[in-house]
Amino acid sequence: MANPFRYVILLMLSIFITTSGCVSKKKINYFQDQETTDTTQVRKIHSNYTPILRKDDFLSISVNSMDIESIKPFIAEQGLNSAASQVPGYSTGTAASTGYLIDSNGDIDFPILGKIKLAGLNRMEATELIKSKLVAYVSNPTVNIRIQNFKVTVLGDVSRPGSFNIPNERISLIEALGIAGDLNITGVRQNVLVIRDVDGVKTEYRVDLTSKDVFNSPVYYLTQNDVVYVEPNRAKRNSSLISSTAGVFISIASLVITTISLITR
Repeated sequence: MANPFRYVILLMLSIFITTSGCVSKKKINYFQDQETTDTTQVRKIHSNYTPILRKDDFLSISVNSMDIESIKPFIAEQGLNSAASQVPGYSTGTAASTGYLIDSNGDIDFPILGKIKLAGLNRMEATELIKSKLVAYVSNPTVNIRIQNFKVTVLGDVSRPGSFNIPNERISLIEALGIAGDLNITGVRQNVLVIRDVDGVKTEYRVDLTSKDVFNSPVYYLTQNDVVYVEPNRAKRNSSLISSTAGVFISIASLVITTISLITR
């Protein structure tokens, strides 16, 4: 009579073979391309990166001058913004409650100067625009602008998903994934999704982290409110399904073992 435990071993072996497999390093390692990359060109492309101001951006704007009297009309507003200038680090946090919101028309309402259109400008351009308007009121003004709500969101198969405030307004996709604790071993590196709002339209980009072409991607540097999603691989999706039905399989296996034991007595 056949040994009933042999059937149990065969059953367990079948489940193991079905739910496991070898993962090639080509699916895991980053930046694997063997071809040489013109790194000089890549650095030139990205070295001058600066974010573009958009509608709904929340700004802190400070005005300074050697002539203290000339900036007094702006001091009260700067005092309100002092708390907003304390930008949290690479972590989730409470949004600043004071500052200048770029409205749906792309404007801010600045003291004395009134409406100023900033949407579509980078920070340097916006700084120069405000300075040019201030010269009628302030002697040799200096202006500092910060985006208070510059954050990116990393979701999916990473160690620490979440939304992260970016204090220096400049972060690459690789750095964002690093802040989120890197991809889990089961994360799909060849098809990372970046969702970006482009003129009110949600635009999707796909990035292959195993290729050096990532450095030339239009989403290598993330912009404010970008969302990064890492999908789990098939093995993890299958394991999730198996885990949810593990109780059923255990019950069936127990029934099979009991039936075999009764038959072979």
